[in-house]
Amino acid sequence: MSADPETLKTYGEKAGEYARLVTEDGVNPQLTEFIAGLPKGAQVLDLGCGPGHDAAHMAGAGLQVEALDATPEMVALAKTHTGVAARVASFDEITGVDIHDGIWANFSLLHAPRDAMPRHLAALRLALRPGGLIYIALKTGQGSARDKLGRLYTYYSEAELSGLLKDAGFTPVSTARGEGRALSGEMAEWIGIFAHG
Repeated sequence: MSADPETLKTYGEKAGEYARLVTEDGVNPQLTEFIAGLPKGAQVLDLGCGPGHDAAHMAGAGLQVEALDATPEMVALAKTHTGVAARVASFDEITGVDIHDGIWANFSLLHAPRDAMPRHLAALRLALRPGGLIYIALKTGQGSARDKLGRLYTYYSEAELSGLLKDAGFTPVSTARGEGRALSGEMAEWIGIFAHG
C-alpha cells in the first residue's frame, strides 16, 4: 500500500466495510485468468492484499500465497483466511530475486506516487521468476487526486502503464478494461494489464 498517512488511516477505519464490499463483488474474472496462467502450486505475491479475499481464493486454488498490505487492520483480516500468510509491509519493502511465479497487484499500486512507480516495478520484476506472470490494475486518468474518503490516487493511461511495465523489463500480453464503484461510492474506469517477466 501507500505510505500516505491519510490513505492508510482511511483503510484502517474502513477495513470491515471494505471487506464486505469485495465479498459482495464475487470472484474477479481477471483473478480466475491469473490463476489459470500459473503452474500448480505456484508461489504468488498478493501486493496490497486488503482483507485477503483474493489471496484466499488463490490459496483455495492450490497456490502458495504471500499477502502484503501496509494497513495492519487489513492484514489482521487477511490472516483469518486459511492458507494465507499475510504481513504488514509497504511497496518499499519488496525485496528478493526470482522468488514468485506470479504477482497480483490489483488496485494497490495506484496509491503509490507516480515518481515511485518505476522503482516499485523494478523491484517486482526482480522478485518475479523469469517467465512469471504479473497482473496490475489501476484507475485510468491523469494526475493525482484524493477521493471523497481522502485516499490518494495516481491515475494512468493504458499507454503510460504499458510503457512503465516495458521499461521495468516486463512484456505486456493482454489487457482488461472496466468500470466499477469504489468504497467511496464513486464510479471509476480502470485498466488491468497481464505481463510476463
